[in-house]
Order: sequence, then C-alpha cells, then structure tokens
Amino acid sequence: MDLGLSGKRAVVCASSRGLGLGCAEALAAAGVSLVMNARGAEALEASAQAIRDAHGVEVTTVAADVTTSQGQAALIAAAGDADILVNNAGGPPPGMWTDWDRDDFIAALDANMLAPIALIKALVPGMMDRGWGRVVNITSQSVKAPIAVLGLSNAARTGLTGYVAGTSRQVAGSGVTINNLLPGIHATDRADALDGGVVKAQGITLDEARSQRAATIPAGRYGTREEFGAACAFLCSQHAGFIVGQNLLLDGGATVATI
Repeated sequence: MDLGLSGKRAVVCASSRGLGLGCAEALAAAGVSLVMNARGAEALEASAQAIRDAHGVEVTTVAADVTTSQGQAALIAAAGDADILVNNAGGPPPGMWTDWDRDDFIAALDANMLAPIALIKALVPGMMDRGWGRVVNITSQSVKAPIAVLGLSNAARTGLTGYVAGTSRQVAGSGVTINNLLPGIHATDRADALDGGVVKAQGITLDEARSQRAATIPAGRYGTREEFGAACAFLCSQHAGFIVGQNLLLDGGATVATI
C-alpha cells in the first residue's frame, strides 16, 4: 500500500529505541525524512544512522529532554515545517497510591501530558496553514482500562486523551488529524522494567514473569516495535484523513472492552 508520505517530514520523540524507534523506522520506509529525539545522544545517533543506511532518508537528531522547556525549544527549532508529529515519552514508575506525592504527579504530567501538548501547540498551526498534518500520540492501554500499579501513568495519559478529544475536532477541518495509539505490552525496555518489578515482588525469574504476563494476552505474546510502527505509519498516511480523535488499542486483545 502506498501511504502517500514520500517527501513528508516527521518529528518522532523518544525514538532511539522501543516503540518510538518502530514508528521512525516505518515512516522512513515510506520515504519520510525524520527529526529524531531522545535524551541519550549516543544511542540516538546510532539509531538514526541505521535508518539512514536502510532507507536513504534525511535524519536530523536532537538529543534533548522534551519534558523541559529547553528541550522542547531545541526540538521545535529543528522541526521546521514538519508534517507529522509523533509524541512519545517513557512512562512513570509503577507503585502504590501511597507512594506518590505532588512532585511525582507533576513529573508525570510534564512528561506524558504537558510536553505533548506543548509540541502540538507549536507545530500544528503550521500544519493547518499548509492544509495537511498528522499527530499521533503514543499513550497506553491504561487509558481504556486503568492499571492499578500505574496510577501516575493512568492520570497523566488520560489527561492528554481528554485534551486530544476536543483539540482534534477543532483542527480536523484544516486537514490535520490527531489520534492516539494505545500500546499494551510490547517487547521493549518498558516491558523489561515492568517484568523486573514482578520478578522482585514474586521471587520468580524474568522468563517466568514474561510467560506469566504473556498468558494474560489473548494473542499469547508481546507485541513488536515493527507492527506498532506500521500502525503509526498508517495513521499518518493519506488513507487516514477521516480518522479523528480516536484511541487505537494495540494490545493483542488484552483490554476487555466493547468500545
């Protein structure tokens, strides 16, 4: 399928590894030039060079923490006339409701709600002026069905979802779509961290923790960054212009819901 994206320019946050890298790879395969961001310069440049070598597209790297105003400014300056924005940030740590104080919630909001909103506000007006644009926010399956030990993530990502619900409908008439991808468990560092918590809590091996979690997923396995990236690329494509303000689960059927 021709996604109609050749020659477009995309900003992909937290894209040195994991789901963000999957999105960057899929967009590059469709001919999109990239502005890739992550905090670690070495890993970011390695991933960027691999994409250059594989797909022959231009890739600009911005090593910065986009939860900060300085990091956001650096990324926005590099973005230029970006046609696509993929918002992504690592989730806050798991825990019990008694573990967190105000500073923990502010940090979660900065990373998983306020930073994406800042980038949307900076880049979407230009997309609207040009009559075409795509924003994809990587949130979590917990937006649909809250996960008890991820209270910080539940709160912050649901806040972003509410913001997108209204904003997406205000900009759609200008040819810009905003949608959310809701990952379940994928084979990423985030899954390793969550499984590591199970290992510690239950005194089992990492393989046992993974098998235990995989058994709760109807598909019987963890997702891959490649299939996640393909879904992202489709939402950014010429074929997705009538998809507005939606929350697409990629969780192997783990979330039990009718809508």
